Amino acid sequence: MSPLRVGIADDEPLARKRLARLLTDAGCDVVCEWEDGASLVEGIRDAPEMDALFLDIQMPGATGFEVVAELENVRTLPKLVFVTSHPEHALRAFDADAVDYLLKPVTAERLERALKRLDRSGARSTSDPRPTSSGLRFPAKAGEGHVILDLRKTTHFELDNDIVWAWCLGKRYRTSWRSLSEVEDAFPTVEFLRIQRQVLLRPEAVIAVKPLFGGRSQIRIGDGIDLEVSRSATPRLKERLGMG
Repeated sequence: MSPLRVGIADDEPLARKRLARLLTDAGCDVVCEWEDGASLVEGIRDAPEMDALFLDIQMPGATGFEVVAELENVRTLPKLVFVTSHPEHALRAFDADAVDYLLKPVTAERLERALKRLDRSGARSTSDPRPTSSGLRFPAKAGEGHVILDLRKTTHFELDNDIVWAWCLGKRYRTSWRSLSEVEDAFPTVEFLRIQRQVLLRPEAVIAVKPLFGGRSQIRIGDGIDLEVSRSATPRLKERLGMG
């Protein structure tokens, strides 16, 4: 199988060099690099064919979103993976049809997940019986039928006896997913956080954090529900919430 051909656009030389090294180590062929949005807009028309473009969001000359808007009617873009230091751009990245969304500093483990999603995005069956997301909406059981839930109003997902339940507006809804990994795959650009082995949190839903004994913490989410965060997940949650 031929290596994945990728391009990188990032105005931070060290970040660009690090990402190129990680991609090369993962078996990819880095065919182009750009140092800002303006040079990308100018140069991508003559660039070699690429399977994927790793695109920084905050760049001088043109942001990643502006690049996409500028080129969408000029050239068919490769699959997009946005790379940024700012998690608040995740939902907009999803609207731009990105396959994934990486937070800096990018790790080899997280990059491996992105590359797997790039691979799956090219061979996804339309007959897959699992629920699929439409934008930020997904189906869940309600009586004899289904309701369509909005991810932005969903606080967390809970795995219970091989059934994934979605908590939306304070109520629990049964989905057809059988693992929390399937939820993550359905929304590849959304950065969830596993706060327990069986609980997948959308960090934007957190409205309060309380420390507990042993390095654990307790959070209150938007529906007035309290959840316990494991000791290993507490530092990552604080980082995501800008608490240091």
